[in-house]
Amino acid sequence: MNGELPKGWVWTSLENIADIVLGQSPPSSTYNEDKIGLPFYQGKSEFGLIYPTPTKWCFSPKKIAESGDVLISVRAPVGPTNICPEKSCIGRGLAAIRGLENINNKFILYLLRNFEEQLRNKATGTTFEAITGNVLRDFEVPLPPLQEQQRIVNKIEELFTNLDKGIESLNEVKYKLKIYRQAILKYAMEGKLTEKWREENNYPSIPIQLNLNSSDYYFSNEVPTTNIHSSWKLVKVEEVADFFKGQRSPKKYYVDKNHPDAKPYIRIQDFKTKEVSMYTRADWCLQCKKTDTLLATDGAIGSSNFGWDGVLTHHILCIRPKQEFIHPYYLFLFISLNKNFFYKNKTGVCSPTLRQQYVRNLAIPISPLEEQNIIVERIEQLFSLADYIEETVESKLEQSKTLRQSILKKAFEGKLVPQDPNDEPAEILLEKIKKQRLNKEKLVQEKLI
Repeated sequence: MNGELPKGWVWTSLENIADIVLGQSPPSSTYNEDKIGLPFYQGKSEFGLIYPTPTKWCFSPKKIAESGDVLISVRAPVGPTNICPEKSCIGRGLAAIRGLENINNKFILYLLRNFEEQLRNKATGTTFEAITGNVLRDFEVPLPPLQEQQRIVNKIEELFTNLDKGIESLNEVKYKLKIYRQAILKYAMEGKLTEKWREENNYPSIPIQLNLNSSDYYFSNEVPTTNIHSSWKLVKVEEVADFFKGQRSPKKYYVDKNHPDAKPYIRIQDFKTKEVSMYTRADWCLQCKKTDTLLATDGAIGSSNFGWDGVLTHHILCIRPKQEFIHPYYLFLFISLNKNFFYKNKTGVCSPTLRQQYVRNLAIPISPLEEQNIIVERIEQLFSLADYIEETVESKLEQSKTLRQSILKKAFEGKLVPQDPNDEPAEILLEKIKKQRLNKEKLVQEKLI
């Protein structure tokens, strides 16, 4: 990793500038969720932006991190870091790094965050990637003079504070866009988006084939049912849609996408990526249409999607619109708006699921098809604007990640703050650390005599 460094800097191993404590998991009988003992950290799952949040405590710790130590994840994933907020117990997924001779632990934190990828590349293991204590101790890092270390930390935190303010504003915009979309959908379901259209057009009637007197409705708080326009009607979803359950494809039927009998096998995890990652030759699986609404009834219960073409896993309910009554996208918007309702009505503890009755009997406000077409058109226009803003926000957030890494890179190349010729060179600092360690060892030996 050696490269050219500014005058006064030096390459050295991590163990030359810090004490390293490898974590060790205590017996499970010694930790608890009742805040008895020390906070117990096991890995990255408890990490925050700077400080971790404890979920377990331990009254008989094997290895301890002190307040201010840098915590680094050494097992799957390798490299993420935090600052230990108080004396804590650490499990084998972590190591504690404690700077020597006044070396600021924040400096070590930012140093390791800059070289996180290089450290991760040294990981080994098939089931769980990990780094050994020797790899961590021998990891080479650039060391500037002590005074410059503090200037680097101060500058990084100044720039990061400004960057974080910008990120906070961007995330606030994202949150407001989510509220905006929800508000649009609620207005649409109340008929408020088409008030003017109704005034300007002869209002058509609801198809008489619908069973407008059906009972045993479910009502959700997500969609208004009392403020809808007087000429709209409330019906059950099953009155305007047919229901089909997906079917499981055993793994032995999985095939490559180029197989002549390959069919896209749509699973719930594909909803997030918007792409199918698995293909099957099973010919009994339910084929969905692009106009169907797909609803997760297991796992991510309440998640929905639209516009897919493929066969469905058994965890997905296919809701097929009766297009003489309802616009396909209007149905999807209604189902997506009720995500919380579906999640709240899941049944089961170990393997929760959503029963079809909560979808079939859910009350949906229905307007004539002509008005539904106008509603969908206007929602798409408004959502298109929101999508554009969100894409811009996401782009800015990605830029902020790149900028953060750029700041760290410059810092540890010696390009973020100016060098001061009066600073004591890092080589002298290393000598002091070496003497400090020798003196400690000498004192320990004397106590043993």
